[in-house]
This record gives sequence, structure tokens and C-alpha cells, in this order.
Amino acid sequence: MDGTSITLHDMQLIIFCFISLILNQAYGNSMAPSPTFTDLLSEKMQKDPFSLIAMCLFLGAIFHTFLTSKLSNIAKQMETNLGHASWKSSVLKLLGEVEIVFALWLIPLSLCFVYFKGWAATVHYFETRQYAEPIFVIAIMSVASSRPILKLAERTLRFIVNHCGGEKPSTWWICILTITPLLGSLITEPAAMTIAALLLSQRVFCYQAKPSFLYASLGLLFVNVSVGGVLTNFAAPPILMVASHWQWSSSFVFKKFGISAMLGIVCATLFYAILFYKQLKQLNKNAQQSTGTRAEESDVPSFITVCHILFLAWMVLNSHHIPLLIWGFLAFIVFTQLTSQTPVNVRNPMLVGCFLAGLVTHGGLQMWWIDSILSHLNEQLLFVGSVFLTSFNDNASITYLASLVSHFENNWTLQHAIVSGAVVGGGLTVIANAPNPAGQNLLSKFFPEASVKPLPLFLGALIPTCLMAIAFLL
Repeated sequence: MDGTSITLHDMQLIIFCFISLILNQAYGNSMAPSPTFTDLLSEKMQKDPFSLIAMCLFLGAIFHTFLTSKLSNIAKQMETNLGHASWKSSVLKLLGEVEIVFALWLIPLSLCFVYFKGWAATVHYFETRQYAEPIFVIAIMSVASSRPILKLAERTLRFIVNHCGGEKPSTWWICILTITPLLGSLITEPAAMTIAALLLSQRVFCYQAKPSFLYASLGLLFVNVSVGGVLTNFAAPPILMVASHWQWSSSFVFKKFGISAMLGIVCATLFYAILFYKQLKQLNKNAQQSTGTRAEESDVPSFITVCHILFLAWMVLNSHHIPLLIWGFLAFIVFTQLTSQTPVNVRNPMLVGCFLAGLVTHGGLQMWWIDSILSHLNEQLLFVGSVFLTSFNDNASITYLASLVSHFENNWTLQHAIVSGAVVGGGLTVIANAPNPAGQNLLSKFFPEASVKPLPLFLGALIPTCLMAIAFLL
């Protein structure tokens, strides 16, 4: 049995164990008589068979994400054997792109939707989805990954690095993984993820890092970015989804979540710094041996940098005003062209946006079973359940669904449990948090076979997730 087969088997085992635990506690240990999850499925099949089909297609898309690396490797091997690309390898390569998985599964979903509900209902459903977040991610990633913003972030971090141990990969690694995620509370999580991933690729990962260190760093990055945006009420999507409904101000969010987030980020990063001390030391040696090979780039004019900062601020301030966001993005593209800058790479932002749009479309049809599970859990199980559900459904979707549950109204204990679990579990998988696909897309080239496997990523993020859980529960 090869490594990929073991990975899939182990991941399936983890999923089934968690599902059994949560459902047993939610439905089997209730004091009052309540229908089991099986009864719920049976009732849904009789009343609305399409809902059950939509759930199966959603779970099928999730399982597909675990197969993408395998399909991509088969496509590459096929092209190597043939010496050229064939239609079969092209199809497999398409199926192996994790960013378009949920978009591909929209095809059978749409066909089933039309068959069961009709064309008018299908159009109405798609028109009522909120695609503000995918569009925002495309715009913010494009601006944040531009050379002027990256150079500004690099200069800021270099100033800190020079006062904390000098320009060494180990110092860069610590600063990137602690400071940049916290900046997500101001510039939003997608921007923080983009900047952190680009700096890691240029300052750390390029010095022949080992796979174990790569997966640990990526898992730590995902976890830190997921909780790093909770210092304000507008930057982290899980917070943004409930802040208005539950009347949370930025000061309230910082007091209840921000302090825990900063403590968790520092502790998790220092723990991994100690755990991977030898590998960080080896990266420093590798960097010394390759001194002078890294080409120095010319400085960016201050005028260009200021304009990019203004564009970034415009994107953040108008993140939920789509017309203004689109006009700002178009103006940014025109500005970069007229000022003869390096062309903006929109491929990665577009792929990530496609991923999120597909996730939003599928997620809107999962409310009936997620809501049923959440309403049956106490504080402790709600936290654990939120962490688990977040791993396989974007954390913003979890908190949004929670805001619709009347049981959570005016109940701070349950609100804290669901939101804390959502942000804590945002690093366990690629689909757990909206910015994660951006980080994976930018850093996957450094991993073996140029792909990030689900199980090593899960294990790499597991320890930081546990430390974050302790910080938030305390």
C-alpha cells in the first residue's frame, strides 16, 4: 500500500470517528426525547430528497479534495510516459486542481437542482448567494501580492528582524508567523496570508527545508492566520458574519478573543521554534552558503507604494460593497498598467475565488443538518463540534449558521464556544478558512511532488490547534 492510500484511509478514519462522537453526544445523550440523526435523514428524504442529494454531493466534493494530489501525480506521470499532454492527462490535471473542486461539483448539483426544483428556483438560489467574500479575496489577494505592498511588508519586517537577531531564516520565520497573522486584523486575513506566504517562500522555504518542517510551518501559518484576525470585528470572516447580528464591537471582540489569540500565536510559534530548532539552525547554514545568489530588486517609488496602500485600504473598507470593490479593483489594474509596473498575477487569486464561490454555493444547502447538530450540543461539545465542522466547511459558514440558531441568542457562553471553535479549527484543512487556499497555492511548489497532502497538513496543524484551544478555553 502506497503512502497516498494510507493517507486517505487514515483521514477517513478520523472523519468517521469524529462524526460518530459528535452525533452520539448530540442525539444519543439528550435528556429529552429527540429524533436521531438517522430519523432526520429519513424525514428529509421523504420531504425533500434534493437536500439529501445536495449533502452527498458536498461530501463527495470534500472527498475529492483528498484525491487531488493523487490525480495530479497520475496526470504528470502520464505526460512523462507519453512525452506530451493528452486529453486524458488534461482531464486528470483539471480534476487535480484543488481550487476548482467545488466549482466542478456544482455541475451535478445544478443538474439535480433543475431536475428537482425547476429552472426558476435554481436561478433564484444562485442569485441569492452572497459572493462578496470570493470577490473580495480576488481583489485583496491581487493588491496584497503586488510588488509595492510586498516590499513594504518586507521592509517593515526587516526592521523588526534586524532588531531581533539579524537577517536569518530562523528570525524571519518567527517574525513572519507571529507578526503577519496579527496584521490580518487590520489588513484582513487574505492579505495577511498572501504576504506571509510570499515572504516565507522568499526568506525561508527557498533554503532546502525538509518536508516535516514545511508541513509544520504551513499548518502553523494556517492556524495563526485563522485566529490572527480576531483583534477587530471586521477582518476575520467568522467574526464578521456574527458581529452585527450579535452586536459585537471591535473593543468587545479584542477583549473576548484578541488577547487569547495573541497568547496562542506566540505560544504555538515558540513551541514549534523549539521543536524544530535543529532544522531552523540548518536553514541558517544553508542561507549563509547561498549568500549572494539572491538577486536584489530595485526599490519601488514612494508614490507607487502610497497608491497601492490606498487601493488596499479601499478594498478593506468596501469589502461588502461589491460595486465599489469591483470599480476599485478595475482602477487598480488600470493604474498598474499605466505606470508600467510588473503585471498583476491574477491566476492564483482567481483560482482561490473560484474555490470559495463553489464552497459558498454548496454550503448554503447544508444548513438543515449543520443546524440540527449545533442546536443539540452543550458548550464543550459545541466547541469540539465547531472545530471539527470547520475542518470540512469554511469557518465563516459555521458561524453564519450559528447566528441563525435561536438557541444562541443572548447566550454568550454558546456564542463564544461556536466562534472560538470556528477560528481555532481554521488551520486543520485547506477548506477550513477562506485564505488557506491562497497560502497553499503560493507555497505548494516547495513541497514534495509540488502538492500539499491533507493528512500531513492536518498533523502539522494539530499541535498549534490544541495550543490555541487551550488559550481560548482559558
